Amino acid sequence: MLIQSLEIGFGKGLAVITGETGAGKSILLGALGLILGKRADTGVLQNKMEKCIIEGTFEIANYSLKDFFVQHDLDYDATTYLRREINPKGKSRAFINDSPVALNVLKELGSRLIDIHSQHQTITINNAGFQMAVVDGYAGIQKEVAGFSKRFSEYKYLKGKLLALREKEIKAKAEKDYFSFLLDELNEANLQKDEQGKLENELKILNNAGEIKAGLYSSSQILQSEDEGVINRISSVNNTLAALAKFGGNFDEIAKRINSCLIELQDISTEISNMEEGADYDPANIEQINSRLDKVYFLQQKHNVNTIEGLLEKTGELGQKMEYIVSIDSEIEKTEKQLKKLKVDILKLATRISVKRKSVFHEIEKEVCRIISFLGLPDARFVIAQKTIDEPDNTGMDEIRFLFNANRGGELNELSKVASGGEISRLMLAIKSLISQKNLLPTILFDEIDSGISGNIADKTGTILSELGNVMQVIAITHLPQIAGKGNAHYLVYKETDGETTTSHIKKMSPDERIFEIAKMISGQDVTSSSVEAARQLLNN
Repeated sequence: MLIQSLEIGFGKGLAVITGETGAGKSILLGALGLILGKRADTGVLQNKMEKCIIEGTFEIANYSLKDFFVQHDLDYDATTYLRREINPKGKSRAFINDSPVALNVLKELGSRLIDIHSQHQTITINNAGFQMAVVDGYAGIQKEVAGFSKRFSEYKYLKGKLLALREKEIKAKAEKDYFSFLLDELNEANLQKDEQGKLENELKILNNAGEIKAGLYSSSQILQSEDEGVINRISSVNNTLAALAKFGGNFDEIAKRINSCLIELQDISTEISNMEEGADYDPANIEQINSRLDKVYFLQQKHNVNTIEGLLEKTGELGQKMEYIVSIDSEIEKTEKQLKKLKVDILKLATRISVKRKSVFHEIEKEVCRIISFLGLPDARFVIAQKTIDEPDNTGMDEIRFLFNANRGGELNELSKVASGGEISRLMLAIKSLISQKNLLPTILFDEIDSGISGNIADKTGTILSELGNVMQVIAITHLPQIAGKGNAHYLVYKETDGETTTSHIKKMSPDERIFEIAKMISGQDVTSSSVEAARQLLNN
């Protein structure tokens, strides 16, 4: 079965959709689900070669949605278009007012435009989160609860941060003594940046003092020997050239150069003599230098470095670790103060929210009981039970449960324990009729809300839907003539076949067509004059 191309528009009030089982109503729901953000399934495509496009138009001027468009950087328009495109490979794209968006963004907007109530959704009425949302929606405190939830997330983050800090504190304190010992050891060593090279060079000289002293003595003798010494010989050359200078030429210039060399050699000779005198074997100094270098080498091996610069870096790192350990205490104290203040704030918010929730309990109970009594459960009782929990959670300090019993004198209990399927369906309809008006959703769609009911109760269910249609757009898929007769507009889903393929269609029915269709719902395919009259009567009512 296939919808090749279909365009349909729903007006204000209650629109009813009817059709035989298998005519294609579920396809309409599936298409609507796609533009509201549900996951795409290529199984819905009969022609695997063509792209599927679903588009919906929504009038949203009165529903406070501008902030949503600003938040997601989208163009706002009072007439907004949602679109899904599914290609043959199964990939889908989502659009809001022709701007591509992530599927979760489309889903978020869709949830604020249409509420689809199916016969299977009654399971959710037993869910504590749904029950809380009903109360919050009726009380109109969704923004306050969202604000609380944000603050509570901050509270949970700080609690986690404090726990992590305390774990770090335990670990840090266990390491503190060891780090302190290492740092003190390095600081006491009083290491100097160029110290190692100087010590190693000095030790090399001291360990070879004999050879060095002998070499220096020999060099000094060569320079300063009275007869054969280099200095005496050059001094003689210098005197000779100075004497020749009186004859002119270049003798004077050469004499000056020789004299400069002589002065430099005399200075070198003096320095060698001094070095010779200092080049004595000094066991005490050797021991002292060896001791110092052993300390350096020990620290380098201990900290797995090869230079004093590496040890100085380790000293800095250990200093930072000690500062961090000290800072943890102040960080814990700061976080504890923040957490304490935040808890006071969220408890105040939770108390305020709790008061507002309690203020609507009686009104909800009264209205739900009125509606379900109207729907054939006159002895039913419905009560909202509230309990304050010890620690706040994401929605406050309340635990809310719906209690119900359909029978006079019966004990109130949770819905799953005392309510039948039909009773839960009627209760869900009553609740939906309340929250849909309070939440100011543009549209609510009921998929076979009439399951399990008939006769007078079906008529009253139609009345509830019709009343709901006075304040919002309501679409109801139904098999019951009593509900179909309440609609402001009536649409028929039907299928046709050409012998090879089957296609589904939907059309808005004229008054005469509507009478005939409702008559068929009453009497079956063989429409009788009495069923036609009954259909007219339903429509007149």
